Amino acid sequence: MVKFGYTILYVEDVEKSIVFYENAFGFSRKFIAPGNDYGELITGETTLSFASKSLAKENLKEGFQESNIADKPFAIEIGFITDNVEELVQKSISVGATLVTEPKQKPWGQIVAYVRDLDGFLIEICTEVQG
Repeated sequence: MVKFGYTILYVEDVEKSIVFYENAFGFSRKFIAPGNDYGELITGETTLSFASKSLAKENLKEGFQESNIADKPFAIEIGFITDNVEELVQKSISVGATLVTEPKQKPWGQIVAYVRDLDGFLIEICTEVQG
């Protein structure tokens, strides 16, 4: 059996990123490792984690493409489900997120918006898909 355990975002400042996600989305911190190189948030069944870019460079000797708010986002997103997309978008913007797309209703009824976090990672804020 395989279980999806976590997603790790490589960020400039682990503590700052965790505080942003706590304030923007109401998640609780699970822990931050000594030295602030790694941390986790309690987000439900799958953990959202953060590693410093310096730790990532130690683990990936060939390097990696860094996320940067000045560049286009990667072809991947993390998604947060809520009953009130507009409210969560505004809350995230108030603590530093950058608006990408205003909330829009999709043909299947879902409401979807996009923001980027402090390091430029793309976040979808949406209602649950009704199937």
